[in-house]
Amino acid sequence: MRKFLVVATTCLLAVTGTQAQVAFLYRFDHGILREFSEDRRPGTTHFFQFLSNSNNDISLAVPASLFVAGLIRQDPAMKKNALYITESFAVSSLATIALKYGVNRPRPFTTDSLITKASDGGSPSFPSGHTSEAFSIATSLSIAYPHWYVIAPAYLWASSVAFSRLYLGVHYPTDVIAGAVVGSGSAWLTYKANQWLVRRRDQRHHPANPY
Repeated sequence: MRKFLVVATTCLLAVTGTQAQVAFLYRFDHGILREFSEDRRPGTTHFFQFLSNSNNDISLAVPASLFVAGLIRQDPAMKKNALYITESFAVSSLATIALKYGVNRPRPFTTDSLITKASDGGSPSFPSGHTSEAFSIATSLSIAYPHWYVIAPAYLWASSVAFSRLYLGVHYPTDVIAGAVVGSGSAWLTYKANQWLVRRRDQRHHPANPY
């Protein structure tokens, strides 16, 4: 719990801090990852490795399962939600790739010998792709089904995936913040874009009567 609060405080400084605070953050987030590297336990490490490695499968399984269920139940709304979640995932992935190679930030374990990785991490560090995927799925699923019993587990899962990337030493806290923003923002923008397209289609099919 203490480490979670430390990470949360660090993330807040990344967003709201002055130049001096950001400089402090740069030193501090290295310290967080060094502490994780020193204090890892086999059982906890295996759990977060499993959670991190299963992220892609879960992100793809959610819309696929909804679409199949929609076909079986002959539910057009469910199929439409599956398509929306897939679109959000695609937008998030493209934005993440563009930012990764635009910023080209090295992974923490490549710049600090005291930070050891416990998982794979080959592409540039900023933002966290796992985090953006997870928050894209969580946010789009929550928009499609705005019920507490959907929202709470969805964001708990996404937050756990994000934390796993810190614990495993493959991302800085700021990478995770950016991933959460990119994923959530992609889901929201995709939702708004779909709303705009629906309004445009309705206007074409049912133009306003000038008389």
